Amino acid sequence: MRSPNTKIQTGDRDTAAAGETLFDVSVVIVNFNAGEFLSDAVASVFAQSAPPVECIVVDNASRDDSIEMLRTRITDPRLKILEQGSNLGFAAGCNRGIAQARGALVLLMNPDCFLQENSLDRMSVALAENEDAGAVGPLILNVDGTEQRGCRRDIPTPWQIFCVGVGLHRLMPNHPRFRSFNQLGSDLPSEVIRVQSVSGACILIRHETIEQVGLLDERYFLHFEDLDWCMRAGESGHEILFQPDAVAHHIGGISSRKFPIRVEAHKHASLIRFVRGNFAQYYPSAFILFVALVVYVRFLAVVAGLMLRGPRHHDRGWPSLFADAGAPKPQRGSVSTHEPADNDV
Repeated sequence: MRSPNTKIQTGDRDTAAAGETLFDVSVVIVNFNAGEFLSDAVASVFAQSAPPVECIVVDNASRDDSIEMLRTRITDPRLKILEQGSNLGFAAGCNRGIAQARGALVLLMNPDCFLQENSLDRMSVALAENEDAGAVGPLILNVDGTEQRGCRRDIPTPWQIFCVGVGLHRLMPNHPRFRSFNQLGSDLPSEVIRVQSVSGACILIRHETIEQVGLLDERYFLHFEDLDWCMRAGESGHEILFQPDAVAHHIGGISSRKFPIRVEAHKHASLIRFVRGNFAQYYPSAFILFVALVVYVRFLAVVAGLMLRGPRHHDRGWPSLFADAGAPKPQRGSVSTHEPADNDV
C-alpha cells in the first residue's frame, strides 16, 4: 500500500526547549467560511472536562467574518490561528495544523462540529486503554439527534461502492455481499468497539501513529482522505476505535453551502481516486472503470437533486440549532434524515 510522500517532522516535538509545555491534546480545525459555527466549535473544545491545551485553527482563505468573530469571542491564549493565502483543501490544511501540534494526541475536527461534554476525555481514555489503537472516533449526531452516516463504517471496496451506487444495498440491506459499508442500520454499541474507519469530521489520533503512518494524502482536496488514512493505519497494524459514549454534533456542508455542486465534484473525484489508488491492483481494470462510471452517473443525479432542492441554510450557530431541536439526544438505531456525512458515498 502506498503512503503519501510527506512524513511528519517530529524534531520540534521531541527536542522542545527547556520549560516549553508539551501539550496532551492538540485540536486542529480547518476553517473555510464557517461563520459563527467556528467559534462555537472552538468554545466546545475548551469547555471540555479535560480541555485540549491548544487549539490550532487553519483558515483556508475564508471570505466571511469567521476568523474576526473567532478572535473577538475566544481570547484564550491556547488558541492559535494559521491563515493561509489560498484554499489548500482539507487534507493539506489538516497537515499544516498537525505540523504545528505539540500534543501527544491530535484531534481533527470540522468547524461545524460541536463536542458534547466529556467527549474529548472519553476518547482519550479509549486510546489510553487500548495500546494497539491509533485513532478513535465519537458518535456523530445530526441536528435532529439521529446518528450520522459515516461515523462507524467499513473500508468500502469497489464492489461495495458499486452496490451502494446502484442501490443494491437498499434491496438487500442484510446480505453480506450487498449490504452497505456504513454501520448505521446496526444497533449502537454500548461500549468501545473496533471498526475499520471513522469520520474525519471528528477523529482523535495518536501523534506517534501519524509519525508512523504518515500525514493525510494531500492529493485528496476534499473528502475520502480520512478513509484513505484509516486504511493505511489499519494496514500498518493500528486499530481504529469507535467510542459511542463520546458525542459530537455535526451539520455537514457549512463551508460548502454556497457552492455545493463544486464540492460534490471534489467528493466524487476523490472517491474515484480512492478506488484507483487503493484497489486497482486487486480488481480488473474494466470493473474499476465501470465503478468510476457509476460514480459519475451518481454525481449527475446528486447535482440534479441539489438543483431541485435548493441550498440549505444554517447560519445561526449551534446554540440556536440546539434550542430549535430541543437539545437532541442520540436515538439508537434511528435512520438519518439529513445529508450524508462528509466522505460518505
